Amino acid sequence: MQTYGIEKHGIVGPKKVDRNHSPAVLTEEALKTEPCSLMDTGALLVETGAYTGRSPKDRFIVDEAGISGKIGWGSENKKFPLDKFELIYKKVGEYLSGKNIYIFDGFAGADPKYRVSVRVINELASENLFMHNMLIRPTDKELEKFKEDYTLIAAPGLKLDPKECGTNSEAAILLCLERKIILVVGSQYAGEMKKSVFSLMNYLLPQKGVLGMHCSANKALDGSEDTALFFGLSGTGKTTLSADPKRGLIGDDEHGWSDDGIFNIEGGCYAKCIDLSKEHEPEIYGAIKFGSLVENVVVDKATRAPDYTDRSLTENTRVSYPIDFIPNKVVPSVGKHPKTVIFLTADAFGVLPPVAKLTKEQAMFYFVSGYTSKVAGTERGITDPVSTFSTCFGAPFMPLPSGVYAKLLGEKIEKHGSSVYLINTGWTGGAYGVGKRMSLPATRAIVTAALSGELAKVEYETEPFFGLAIPKTCPGVESNILNPKNVWKDKKEYDRLAKKLAHDFAENIKKYDLDPVIVAAGPKA
Repeated sequence: MQTYGIEKHGIVGPKKVDRNHSPAVLTEEALKTEPCSLMDTGALLVETGAYTGRSPKDRFIVDEAGISGKIGWGSENKKFPLDKFELIYKKVGEYLSGKNIYIFDGFAGADPKYRVSVRVINELASENLFMHNMLIRPTDKELEKFKEDYTLIAAPGLKLDPKECGTNSEAAILLCLERKIILVVGSQYAGEMKKSVFSLMNYLLPQKGVLGMHCSANKALDGSEDTALFFGLSGTGKTTLSADPKRGLIGDDEHGWSDDGIFNIEGGCYAKCIDLSKEHEPEIYGAIKFGSLVENVVVDKATRAPDYTDRSLTENTRVSYPIDFIPNKVVPSVGKHPKTVIFLTADAFGVLPPVAKLTKEQAMFYFVSGYTSKVAGTERGITDPVSTFSTCFGAPFMPLPSGVYAKLLGEKIEKHGSSVYLINTGWTGGAYGVGKRMSLPATRAIVTAALSGELAKVEYETEPFFGLAIPKTCPGVESNILNPKNVWKDKKEYDRLAKKLAHDFAENIKKYDLDPVIVAAGPKA
């Protein structure tokens, strides 16, 4: 039996070792060996148990001599001792010995110049299908010559003893960057594997002058190939606004920006399913078919028809599928330098403008800040919205100090003349509970104007609290709403909340060691 060298990881005596099987075979294997089922669309459906989302408290970077000085250590990038990693690594090898083993050998990075070869070793066929979808799939010729740069081993069935292993729970996600090993233990939530590879790339790429980005990307199909990037945390509309039938999808989540342009890091998409409908998100809806993997969606027991509104297992229902399932995908998944960069935020304070054009320094400030907000009333006693900041719109996946990513962004937008816009998809005319959500048609019109270049031609004014340049007009949008204070009845309350949000930004930026020029580009109040 061919074992493909898994013995070097302490995995001995496997029942069988399957490598780079087709989705059909992996689906069959999963149905035979796991408690899973088929949906009426043919998609494979699994429940991930106690872990239905990422577990940030269980994610660590191993503190090794060769990488320790490079990492931006903190609450997101937590240190883990090498000796404890060695203990868990040994346990993983022992646990997987004698079991069915599924290997997927694939690539991260659509640009061959920056591509990283990743071997994934799974105990579950369903998780191997997930990585088959999410990594870039090699050709038969590439597979013959494949040699892994990094190895990811997933053992969700192994539960750790925190006292013995030095972990926070029975689960651990460990990036051992110098040893080139990633372990995902105790959690069946497949997103841990995807985001571990993304974290790896965000460690490697900046050291080659490439900016790793948590964003979606598309490009025009009219021959101009104008490329655009969309950054935004959950709930800001990143997926909705970047999915445009008139533009080609480069990728929906993870990209690199090199001296040659944009490239997708992944070979697939991992989309939310909650409240999914054919009407509003037809591309994702149509991608849930044979070959895709669906997590924690509730289905009718008899018909296997999904109820995408059912939140009984989790709000974070998901589907993974190869990008080939999207009709307007770009092949290969690369693009030119972006003409337009868009930062999306859902401001529940209702004080940020629908759109503002950013200077290079402001772009660096708002990029590092990674702002959105949660609505008021989520916790007892909270009457104002709650500011939420995530470094570079992806704090858990940025191993290096934030200034590294900010500097790269500033250099690239300056060198390539990219226009950067901050677009608020949140509230207007008042905070959450008083105002209303920005209309989707208005936001789409703003995005269209930004992408077409029309928004760069209009006259701007500077608002006083954040120092942002607000357009006086925008094609397809009522001019009155462009300055947010205009649509507030209670002007004093607007001033109060604008000062509150400006203060939140100022406090948040203090935790970063940034160039004073970047800090000075923040709110003025």
